[in-house]
Amino acid sequence: MGKSKDFSQDLRKKVVDLHKSGSSLGAIYTRLKVPCSSIQTIVPKYKHHGASQPSYRSGRGHVLSPRDERTLVRKVQINPRTTAKDLVKILEEIGTKVSISTVK
Repeated sequence: MGKSKDFSQDLRKKVVDLHKSGSSLGAIYTRLKVPCSSIQTIVPKYKHHGASQPSYRSGRGHVLSPRDERTLVRKVQINPRTTAKDLVKILEEIGTKVSISTVK
């Protein structure tokens, strides 16, 4: 099962407030343009936990930022014979310290 989209805390609060005021799922959808399946997930979590915060996600976070990843891809597209050591040096120049296995 893939990762679902995280909605902002403000949007979650709006969904819960509209639900508390008696709005139906369809009315919340038309007002906020949030998928009904997401509304059906947010509201029961609020009822069960008493808060509309997203749940904790297990696993290790990303080491490289999307910007670092784009930089590496761009360097490899320019020169396909670039080695992993070269890419690690490029990242160190940017300010990100990683191991060779991370770049591979």
